[in-house]
Amino acid sequence: MEVIIQPDPASASRVAAQILLALVTRKPNAVLGLATGGTPLALYRELITAHKDRGFDFSRVTTFNLDEYIGLPENHPQSYHAFMHENLFRHINIQPDRIHIPNGNAPDIQAHCLAYEEAIRNAGGLDLQLLGIGSDGHIGFNEPTSSLGSRTRTKTLTRQTIEDNARFFENDPNQVPQHCITMGIATILEARCALLLAFGKGKADAIAATIEGPLSAMIPASALQLHPNAIIIIDQDAAAKLTLADYYKEADAAKPTWQQDHATAP
Repeated sequence: MEVIIQPDPASASRVAAQILLALVTRKPNAVLGLATGGTPLALYRELITAHKDRGFDFSRVTTFNLDEYIGLPENHPQSYHAFMHENLFRHINIQPDRIHIPNGNAPDIQAHCLAYEEAIRNAGGLDLQLLGIGSDGHIGFNEPTSSLGSRTRTKTLTRQTIEDNARFFENDPNQVPQHCITMGIATILEARCALLLAFGKGKADAIAATIEGPLSAMIPASALQLHPNAIIIIDQDAAAKLTLADYYKEADAAKPTWQQDHATAP
């Protein structure tokens, strides 16, 4: 597990963008797993700038989103379909048929989850999976006690997640759907690179448990300890409770030249 600590969310997002853009440069037909929420917004703005200002080409990229609410219309402003199109897809030259987001209104949700897994396999697997982390340590919508062997499936959201996400629903927890579709932890771990971003003091406990705590289903993100190419990029506030924060900074600063762009192999 590589831990990169940056002064603030903006600089952390730039480092993450460098990793993602370096991957697509090496592999123009890369398969990317994408995330929603507030955390990746600055990263997505970096990608949009790369496309608009430098002509960076996303036309051969394929994407799979981590999750989606069940029962929320796709055109609802808080659906993850709407989020992705508003904050990334409509600003770059990705091809619509290469975009995959779970369908929370599928007539047969279970069959849809199986088909989503098959679509990922048929695309050649995920080259990189972008992740945020919940204050309780969840990744995707894999809530505490989720199986480390789980695949794309339905989940019931915890009260903590509903309250955390209420800010997107006029601060009204009653508007947040209780159920979702999410990639499973085993699905995430099969990505060739797992890239997790976390910012702010509210994520400090979860980050400390993820990186330095025991592997536990109570902290689903701790499963990334098993990943051979997991990169955790955080700001100073999210790093506040790490025992080895100074070591992580020293290790990052002492990288050999060939590693200094934080590029990862597909």
